[in-house]
Amino acid sequence: MSNFYDYSVTKRDGSELSMKEFAGRVVLVVNTATGCGFTPQYKDLESIYEEFHDQGFDILDIPCNQFAGQTPGTDDEVHEFCTLKYHTKFDQMKKSDVNGENALDLYRYLKSQKTFESFGKGPKAFAMGVMLKKIDPDYQNNAEIKWNFTKFLIDREGNVVRRFEPTADMQEVCEAVRELL
Repeated sequence: MSNFYDYSVTKRDGSELSMKEFAGRVVLVVNTATGCGFTPQYKDLESIYEEFHDQGFDILDIPCNQFAGQTPGTDDEVHEFCTLKYHTKFDQMKKSDVNGENALDLYRYLKSQKTFESFGKGPKAFAMGVMLKKIDPDYQNNAEIKWNFTKFLIDREGNVVRRFEPTADMQEVCEAVRELL
């Protein structure tokens, strides 16, 4: 049986980053986009990162262009956008797929550990449900990543403890990170 530490992702420079590098740390894995309605979450992510990084918290930012082509540009352009617009101090990895035959093995694992539950309540949740029903009428019954800024929270032992859809309140994400530290 595999665990979080058995996987790796490709950094922007083409080198591999083993999840073993995060052993003993709390990690938030997030598929991001630079041109999405949820892109302003970068501000909240950076705030959480700055507040908790020294206590053993990291963000693994994996840009993805699978959702309406909302991550155009090269890996370096994505990084430049994040650092200039949102002043991110956590790095962005190589743009990768999170669904389909070319999905990262890490994402296959994460989805096997925490499946989709719901978008919650509110206008954004309702809008996501309406949009996804057109794309995948059965979206509620599979573990696939539904959109940009889906987050997986990993504890210090490498267990996938939570999945947050893009519509989740970022304060709830912050509180869940705090509880694990």
